[in-house]
Amino acid sequence: MTTTTTTTTTSATTEGTAEAPTVATDPAGPAARQVVPPEERYAAELAFLAAYDTGPRPPGWRLTPRAVVTFVMGSGGEKLKAGRKSLPIEQKFVGERALVERCVVTLAGERGLLLVGEPGTAKSMLSELLAAAVCGTSALTVQGTAGTTEDQLKYGWNYALLLAKGPSREALVPSPVLSAMTTGAVARVEEVTRCLPEVQDALVSLLSERRVAVPELAGTPDGQLHAVPGFTLIATANLRDKGVSEMSAALKRRFNFETVGPIGSLAAEVELVRRQSTAAVARAGAAYAVDDAVLEALVTAFRDLRTGRSTEGWDVERPSTVMSTAEAVSVATALGVGAAYLPDGGDLLGRLPGQLIGVVRKDDPADAARLLGYWDGPVRRRAEQGAATWRTLWDLRSALEH
Repeated sequence: MTTTTTTTTTSATTEGTAEAPTVATDPAGPAARQVVPPEERYAAELAFLAAYDTGPRPPGWRLTPRAVVTFVMGSGGEKLKAGRKSLPIEQKFVGERALVERCVVTLAGERGLLLVGEPGTAKSMLSELLAAAVCGTSALTVQGTAGTTEDQLKYGWNYALLLAKGPSREALVPSPVLSAMTTGAVARVEEVTRCLPEVQDALVSLLSERRVAVPELAGTPDGQLHAVPGFTLIATANLRDKGVSEMSAALKRRFNFETVGPIGSLAAEVELVRRQSTAAVARAGAAYAVDDAVLEALVTAFRDLRTGRSTEGWDVERPSTVMSTAEAVSVATALGVGAAYLPDGGDLLGRLPGQLIGVVRKDDPADAARLLGYWDGPVRRRAEQGAATWRTLWDLRSALEH
């Protein structure tokens, strides 16, 4: 018998394109929190939507499926009215509305939902938002790693009570998944393909039988713990990690797969990077000073290198590393913090090549040559066409050779 340590996760810019979390004071003490879960950050919106849409709801749901979609995708700037109150709902996920609608329908049918995609495409953030809107908490989470055990998906024991009273429901420590099962909530499993195959196999029985057997309590009412209506599970997996622990066909059949792709619009991605990096710099105690021209050049470079083709249609050799929106936010944040706190930090374009080389070298040092090829291709051509920002960047080419 083992003791289960449960872990909750929250979306961060390294794994999603979520709104940068705001700093909030914890009611339990004076310390501020770096990350506020969506059910707290957007508590006013969630309460408003519960009153706004009083239509039929699946068992255990806090909101109607339609209201869940509105919570995630926003009201398009329109102020919704509920009685004497009116409120515009902020867009939190930048992506296709149809994708979110399919996810909501999957959860309403109590089917497992698997969000797949490249790293940094907001899979974790989307799963958090969906869980918060459906059941009021995104905290029933297991972080998948090579060290994740089957007990972390099922249960452990409070050894003090176990020794004092023997096996009992009181001594059982439920996992986040078991807690979700017995309360009719949404459980989340992050990076499911990083879990060992035997751990993944435990999910097959959980999603098929919808119960957990407790052999130590056999013959008692607690020997079988059953899922109640409303329970479902959202898992995430990176396409880059498919070979870590490939999911079995049996487990795949228990999920509906949805692919979360990169942001399609340059303008939308620039706006998201601006919004997130502005909030991150504010958390660092500084004013944001990255201008639009630098942001657009940064995001354009990321998109060109990510897709292997420039906005003009020129071929670009793609680096092996993932040029995600989350990485772009990190670079924009670094530029903003540098501008605020370093003596020469105001030269944002001068710092951009160094930041980019730091990103592309993460997986393969040879990617530095690919970035240099990007400079000799699209950057040079844009400079020759008279674009001032790109002319400055072209003049900084030597910074990539160090």
